[in-house]
Amino acid sequence: MLLFPSCEDGDKKEGPDIGVRDSVPMLTTLGVSTLISDSGIIRYKMIAEEWLIYDKKMPPRWSFEKGLFIERFNESFQVDAYISCDTAYFYNQQNLWELHGRVLVKNMKGETFKTSLLFWDQRAHRVYSSAYMEIDGETRKLSGYDFSSNEQMTDYIIHSSKGQFPLEDNTPTPQPDPVIMAQQDSL
Repeated sequence: MLLFPSCEDGDKKEGPDIGVRDSVPMLTTLGVSTLISDSGIIRYKMIAEEWLIYDKKMPPRWSFEKGLFIERFNESFQVDAYISCDTAYFYNQQNLWELHGRVLVKNMKGETFKTSLLFWDQRAHRVYSSAYMEIDGETRKLSGYDFSSNEQMTDYIIHSSKGQFPLEDNTPTPQPDPVIMAQQDSL
């Protein structure tokens, strides 16, 4: 008599049910290095160790939990601005970027911005943060809270601020009195 293994449900090996799929990314990409063009001209380079796209989370988002680095190129393909952060989220329905951790931005004027939280609202064309911000420029240093700026980070406001910057001395140099000069010459 031959022995056949029986079909029993007790030995099935199954993984646990995922349940709600909002905790699982629709797409996982590792080791991202991509170029982004505008009107056929390369303008940006994006580098990320991991890029996760969650389409079922509310709100849907792209997640860069291991950091993000973006460079902007000028017409001569030289880097004229960059953004770096430890963690980034892009909410595609709102066109909103949320950057966390060591956020470092260099604008086209060469100023660097350091903070722990930064938002970029692409619809409103504004960059803002309520967190502490340090701004280092060629001739001045500023720091404070409640930062707001245009997208290029060239026209900005920072509240509760303090800083160091050179002041031009616009006080007129005293001119000698001609009457006194004439009296001194006659002595």
